Amino acid sequence: MACVRQLQYFLFLILVSPLPTAFAAVTLKNSLPGCPAKCGNITVPYPFGMGTGCYRKGFGVRCNESTVPPRAFLIPYSNHFYDVELMDINITSAEARANNKNIGYTCNNGTNGLDYPFKTGIMNLFFRHAFLFSFRRNKFIAIGCHTLAYIVSEDLIYRSGCISSCSCCKNRKRTTGDSGSCNGIGCCQTAIPAGISEYIVYWGNESNLAWWFNPCNYAMLVEDGWYKFHVRDLNGLDFYERNKNGVPVVLDWAIRDNGTCQNGVEKSPKAACLSNHSFCYNTSNGEGYLCQCRMGYEGNPYLPDGCIDIDECKSLDKYPCSANAICINTDGNFTCSCVKGTYGNPYVEDGNCIKKPEKFPYRVAIGLAIGLGVGTGFSAFLLYFAIRKRIKLLEKSKKEKTKQKFFNQNKGFLLQQRIASDDDATQRLRIYKLDDLETATNRFDKALILGQGGHGEVYKGILSDQRVVAIKRSKIVDQAEIDQFINEVVILSQINHRNVVKLYGCCLETEVPLLVYEFISNGTLFNHLHAESSSLTWTHRLRIALESARAIAYLHSSASISVFHRDIKSSNILLDSYFTPKISDFGASRRVQLDQTGITTGIQGTFGYLDPEYYYTGRLTLKSDVYSFGVILAELLTREKPNSVLIEGGSLVAYFTSAMREGRLFEILDPQVAVNEGQRTELEAFANLAEMCMRMKGEQRPTMKEVEVRLEVLWQSSHNHEHPFTSQNLEKRKLMHPDFTGGNDTIRPYSFEQEVSPSNFSQ
Repeated sequence: MACVRQLQYFLFLILVSPLPTAFAAVTLKNSLPGCPAKCGNITVPYPFGMGTGCYRKGFGVRCNESTVPPRAFLIPYSNHFYDVELMDINITSAEARANNKNIGYTCNNGTNGLDYPFKTGIMNLFFRHAFLFSFRRNKFIAIGCHTLAYIVSEDLIYRSGCISSCSCCKNRKRTTGDSGSCNGIGCCQTAIPAGISEYIVYWGNESNLAWWFNPCNYAMLVEDGWYKFHVRDLNGLDFYERNKNGVPVVLDWAIRDNGTCQNGVEKSPKAACLSNHSFCYNTSNGEGYLCQCRMGYEGNPYLPDGCIDIDECKSLDKYPCSANAICINTDGNFTCSCVKGTYGNPYVEDGNCIKKPEKFPYRVAIGLAIGLGVGTGFSAFLLYFAIRKRIKLLEKSKKEKTKQKFFNQNKGFLLQQRIASDDDATQRLRIYKLDDLETATNRFDKALILGQGGHGEVYKGILSDQRVVAIKRSKIVDQAEIDQFINEVVILSQINHRNVVKLYGCCLETEVPLLVYEFISNGTLFNHLHAESSSLTWTHRLRIALESARAIAYLHSSASISVFHRDIKSSNILLDSYFTPKISDFGASRRVQLDQTGITTGIQGTFGYLDPEYYYTGRLTLKSDVYSFGVILAELLTREKPNSVLIEGGSLVAYFTSAMREGRLFEILDPQVAVNEGQRTELEAFANLAEMCMRMKGEQRPTMKEVEVRLEVLWQSSHNHEHPFTSQNLEKRKLMHPDFTGGNDTIRPYSFEQEVSPSNFSQ
């Protein structure tokens, strides 16, 4: 019988085992049927493609088969001077490596001025709307001994650069930096921001000087980590001659054809995420969105049936399952269970299924009960239940140890200490049990997902007290995300304001920490503003602006400790069913003492809303949030996205300030707010406030308290039909708020172009 049972067991394993890997490989699809999948050594996956009907608009590839091997080039929307050659395309990371032939250089013989060619590096992706230069994967590098090089966007919105020098030179001997290192000696490097689709290289006046051994300076945008500095690169045109055929640069691509991604679902006239097992999420570089296979699937989410089930049991290095456990693949998931006679957590790489120590005593007890008969039956009965209770206690102990392990891993003690110092926070914040949240979400049912992106998901849940909540769960765990989690918990635990999203508590009993918020039912301000038909009236927009300003002003000066949000944007303003705004997402926020005006910190935020002064100096101040809020005010007036390619210059700030300066405000307003001539004065005052908030210099911007007061005046005047900035109203406000500056601020006298023009680079 034992042999028969073993045979049945092995037959069962064969039936439930997944199909062989070779078969799975056959089902993987990368291109549309009948379309070529490769150009030379490069795989061309959909949405890229070659030939009519083989690619999504904006992702066309031309294969030049006259070369050996054949070379792939992006097809622009229209004829354009710049050819962009592709070296690799990655669907998972949404990146493409391209060949950058645009190395800038300037040469001087050191005596009579220019003696060698001069070339300004230019690379433009403008007619390839789906692509932007990757701000994570590229660096701007300059090479030379007396070099001051700038990288500037063609619209002059962005500029940056670096300085390189050498130690030289006695008896015609030179000393330079170590080979391989770009540390400012012989070679320097700097990062670029998100949202860049074109650039020009400019040279500072200092770069016209030359040394005997180094007549040429070079500058290029190149893949981070590719270039290793060597002293021979300083000699003549040696570097250029070796690299004149190009250097690699990384492009971020996304679906940018006016569609949007809301709560993981596309809102687009032509869907891109065609696989049934895929979802969308917004890109971190510019506007647009990407597609990704759901957890448990892999492949190409842009193709029908492109995402196929992962056989986790064949990749135990990625999906741990104990060696003495049974792994069974299921559709989109897998199960791992300890074999009979063992217990523990089988989802551990080094094995956590241990033999049940009580099994032998249990069998002995049964044997004794049978042997001793009825006379000792009662004792055997007691022994049986005692052993079962012992086993349950051991299992419970094991489970508690696992929970404690995650609690420590998630810095639970640190979090408790930081919250315990605030009595109000202790009363407001609750530490939830995992069982409670699993019950609230029906074990994290995917049907209850409110939104998801590349890093996590938000679920709708109903707690035992019938409160509806939003539960935030990250997908990826690393040290930075745990620190961000603690930061968000601590900040929100100390804030109590009707226009700030309320944190009910958190759960630390899982590998991935969970946050529990109040449920906000009506989506984000971004979604409402940029929907095909916005339902937001001017009254709605004015009230949203006022109440959001109240919340930010509270964070800056009225809370127990000042909070710099650092990522104010319309997608971080949630709206309830009455269009009441709630400021959310405090993962990037910083707490400072009330008497501090600013702190120096790493750059973090969203391109388009990011304070340029903070970006260039690293100095985060209260006025950084003011700048971001000014962009939202412009967004409310125009319904244009901050980095829309459809507006002049591709930047809402430049577009808006230019229109204000030229007296064209009412030409750029959203028709829904420009229809009422009686609101003209209100709209002008609102626009003037937006312009003041977006001034390049922080000292010329109002405080958030002043912004709140001005919006309060506008709100009252809109209901009382008074002019918002009559002398009578201003005097009332000055009495209420001594620091209110009133109507003394005007549009700045210098132009935006003057501020960022190349002529100012050397100043």
